[in-house]
Amino acid sequence: MFLSELYRYPVKSAQAQRLQASPVGLLGLQGDRRWMVVEEENGRFLTQRAWPQLGQLRASEDDSGQLLLQAPGQAALGVPVPFADQALRGVTIWRDTLRVPDAGDAAAAWLSELLGKAVRLVHCPEQRARYLPSGYGLNSDRAAFPDGFPLSLIGQGSLDELNRRIGRPLEMLRFRPNLVVQGAAPFAEDGWKRIRIGSLEFRVLKPSVRCIFTTIDPATGERSADREPMATLRTFREKEGNVLFGQNLAVDGSGQLEVGMEVEILE
Repeated sequence: MFLSELYRYPVKSAQAQRLQASPVGLLGLQGDRRWMVVEEENGRFLTQRAWPQLGQLRASEDDSGQLLLQAPGQAALGVPVPFADQALRGVTIWRDTLRVPDAGDAAAAWLSELLGKAVRLVHCPEQRARYLPSGYGLNSDRAAFPDGFPLSLIGQGSLDELNRRIGRPLEMLRFRPNLVVQGAAPFAEDGWKRIRIGSLEFRVLKPSVRCIFTTIDPATGERSADREPMATLRTFREKEGNVLFGQNLAVDGSGQLEVGMEVEILE
C-alpha cells in the first residue's frame, strides 16, 4: 500500500490543492483549512452546502507567505497572515465557538463581492486551534477549521467500489480527503487503528460522516440530479442515521509526507 494522493484546502470549503509533498504536524497538513469565511453579522462559518460560489475560490500561498485569493471575474488579492492576537473575532463552526484573528477589510470586501453577502475572512493560528470532539483523540490533539479532525483519509479501493455500485466514476475530491491510499481492499480503512506513513504514525479516530456536500461536482459546482453518491452510500454505508465514508486521523509528532510513501498498518 502507498500514499497515492495528497490534498489540502487552504480556505475551508474552497478549491483543493493537489500536492506532491507536504509538512504535517499537530493541525494536519501545513496550511490546510487554516482560513475560513464567516458571516459578518454573527461569525457563523459558510460552506458550499449553502454557498456554492465558494467552489470558485482558489486559494494558495504566494512567494511572500501571503494567502493569494483568486476567482473568475475578480482581480487576485494577497492577504497577509494576521498576528495571533490581532482584531480577534468570535466565530462559530458547528458546535464550537472560538476567537480568532480577522484578516482585514480588503479580504472581507473581496469575498463579499464573490458571495454577494457581507462576510469576513478569519485565520486560525496554532495557539488558537480547537480541541477535537469530546471522546476522540488525546488532550493534546487540535484542529484548525476542518469539520472536526486534523486529517482525513480514504482508500482508493473504497471509491472504486462505490463507483462500481453507482455505475459511473465520481471524483475523489467530492469527499475532500487529505490522504488517499492505494493498494488496500475496499473499506479496509474501517478496521485500521494505527498506521505508519514514512516515519510518521497516525491514529485512526473515527469514520467520516458524509452529507449533501458530496453531491456537488467539484469541477462545475453543480449538484447531481440523482443525488449521487449519497443515494448509493445510504444503501450500504449508513449506520445509526449517519452515512460513513473514509476515516478521520491525528498524527503523532511532525514530519514530511510525500506521494508514493509506503503505508503500513500497525494496528
